[in-house]
Amino acid sequence: MAQNLYGPRVRMGNWNEDVYLEEELMKDFLEKRDKGQLLIQRNRRLKENLLRQMQLSISEDGCIHYGDKVMLVNPDHPETETALFLGGDLSLCVTPDEVKTHLSDELEVPCGLSAAPAMVPVGRNTFIILSADRDAVGQVLRYGQNFCLGITGGFEDKMLYLSSDHRTLLKSSKRSWLQEVYLTDEVSYLSSWQAAFPDPQLRLEYEGFPVPANAKILINHCHTNRGLAAHRHLFLRTYFGKEAEVAAHTYLDSHRVEKPKNHWMLVTGDPRKDSSTMLDLPTPGAEDSRALDRAADPGAQ
Repeated sequence: MAQNLYGPRVRMGNWNEDVYLEEELMKDFLEKRDKGQLLIQRNRRLKENLLRQMQLSISEDGCIHYGDKVMLVNPDHPETETALFLGGDLSLCVTPDEVKTHLSDELEVPCGLSAAPAMVPVGRNTFIILSADRDAVGQVLRYGQNFCLGITGGFEDKMLYLSSDHRTLLKSSKRSWLQEVYLTDEVSYLSSWQAAFPDPQLRLEYEGFPVPANAKILINHCHTNRGLAAHRHLFLRTYFGKEAEVAAHTYLDSHRVEKPKNHWMLVTGDPRKDSSTMLDLPTPGAEDSRALDRAADPGAQ
């Protein structure tokens, strides 16, 4: 049968069937809208949760504790290997798949990760320091201790854990083809990490010492002994724009020292301002530094 080029109001061909079909489509649309199942409604809810502002934990003693809410930040450093790179401080963020994002209003597992220049604590970049022992909440995290990094993504009923595993032919990072880092809802040894001191000559001496907040550390995967790394020169086209790839790989220079790609900071909140981090504090100038030194040493002239 030839296609009807006119609308259902024009009484030609199977106009009655076209009228009923249009009514059924409208009824289905209204039913999905009332239940909140439209794609635009699902995307809006997912985006609102991921971009919901969060409050980071405040470290009173300058150390990281189990149960703290922190941001994982790769400090700014110039890339000498290539001229095209993503500059500035980069935070570890949840990056859902673009196709799965349009089909569900929840985070699908496994979920991807990326490094983005987003320094405001929101649902997609606020992680929780977790321990296998529930009684360890509030205790100080120390170098060499196993811990997990969980994230809710702005949702209250679902926790995902930062995990990794050995690279295979079917499972690797998208751009560098190295060991993949992802989020999953299962807690296992694949989701265990350790903090290490950046200087290899003092690493053994610092074993067992508290992990400082807002300071450079190394985050190594326990199962594969690979360091968490941010690839500033490898870009990903994500749901939130251009961001950098994150993988598990240890980069060493000629002195067998980890490169800045493996440097991370566990950033805590600013006690003087909500929805702010300690990185937002202004850097004191030379005059301010001398004034602080004179205040600390009253006998100095």
